[in-house]
Amino acid sequence: MKLLIIGSGGVGQSVAMIIKRAGKEGKWAEKVVLSDYDPVRAEEVAALCDDPRFVSEQIDAGNPDQIKNLINKHEIDFVMNAVEPSFNENIFDTCLESGVCYLDCAMTLSKRHPKKPFELTNVKLGDYQFAKHQEWEKAGLTAIVGSGVEPGMADVLARYADKHLFDSIDEVNVRDGDNYDIPGHEGVAFGFSIWTTIEECLNPPVVWEKDRGWFCTEVFSEPEIFAFPGGIGDVEVINIEHEEVMLVPRVIDCNRVTFKFGVPREMRELLLNLQQCGMDDAKRKIKVGDSEITPRDFLVKVVPNPLELAPKMVGKGCAGTWVTGTKDGLKRSVYLYQVADNQECYKKYGTNSVVAQTAFNPVIMLELFAKGIWNLKGVHGPESFDPDPFIERMAKYEFPGGLQEKDSEYAEMLNTKKLLSS
Repeated sequence: MKLLIIGSGGVGQSVAMIIKRAGKEGKWAEKVVLSDYDPVRAEEVAALCDDPRFVSEQIDAGNPDQIKNLINKHEIDFVMNAVEPSFNENIFDTCLESGVCYLDCAMTLSKRHPKKPFELTNVKLGDYQFAKHQEWEKAGLTAIVGSGVEPGMADVLARYADKHLFDSIDEVNVRDGDNYDIPGHEGVAFGFSIWTTIEECLNPPVVWEKDRGWFCTEVFSEPEIFAFPGGIGDVEVINIEHEEVMLVPRVIDCNRVTFKFGVPREMRELLLNLQQCGMDDAKRKIKVGDSEITPRDFLVKVVPNPLELAPKMVGKGCAGTWVTGTKDGLKRSVYLYQVADNQECYKKYGTNSVVAQTAFNPVIMLELFAKGIWNLKGVHGPESFDPDPFIERMAKYEFPGGLQEKDSEYAEMLNTKKLLSS
């Protein structure tokens, strides 16, 4: 596979380093073109890889001609979109026009309902992409949308639970929490893309129920305490807008799908304050000297870059999918997850665990496509594919998964069996 990665930030760097660290197992990547608006950044990442397969290029993700030129120059057959979602439509459409396959970590953006934003959906995450499914299918091309850790791995875990662990599924609830800390740091700190964090946290959260379909709730709604494994413990999580809610019900038969994330109360307050003073705005242009910039883009420039804070951050992050339903006539509750330690990830990849944990999933998916193991045409989320070969490769890429049997009738039966067999 000849791969073009558009965006050489944290995720782009992690993808490159994960492929490099795989050694012979990563030879499916014949060539990896690392591109970025900042050519120095792309050069730095290519140099870190220290491998002739990795080359750097300058690119403007908003310019279709530049994308096409790089695709033709390097005979690319798969493009990974690793930039902020505002560029998704352009990159997605350009790949279709160029006859190459496409993968992103976050889907095309939503547009809230003009009159009832906290009740009704309008344009949902990914609607733009799924509307073009037949065009991609007819062209014999694949677009994998939502391929990070959440969405991405979380969707694969839901499909794995559906295939192996349940006879019927009631709820698919994605839960993400951490115990991160930055000793000595004062002020604002973002662990992931600042632009994307603001987008998903301040948009109306979406929930899916079989009898209602998709609907919206208030920002930061339905707080709950979830016990995370890996020594993280109890974390308060709240609803935010996320792709799994749009993806999972398309493929998996269930009654309810939610996404909740551990956003600390002080961060929630900060985000709401930013919204109140208009600093979350990604459309309105303001003039600064001779240039024009949106308030959100200005904020991205002045807030500490997550890459700069990565060496100082300690703790672990857990991403996973909590599935409830029935098995053998008994109620069952299972949490499938992956835990990543920040200091370990920084030593291996030079990035924090949030972006490294995001990056290993598209690497696995790209390998599966390179080897013809995953091969559906059209526009698909990760839950559309066989989960088994993905699960088998998680440990190979140094991100092993886990399964936690939570309290249920089925768990009680398993515990009774263990006692009787001891």
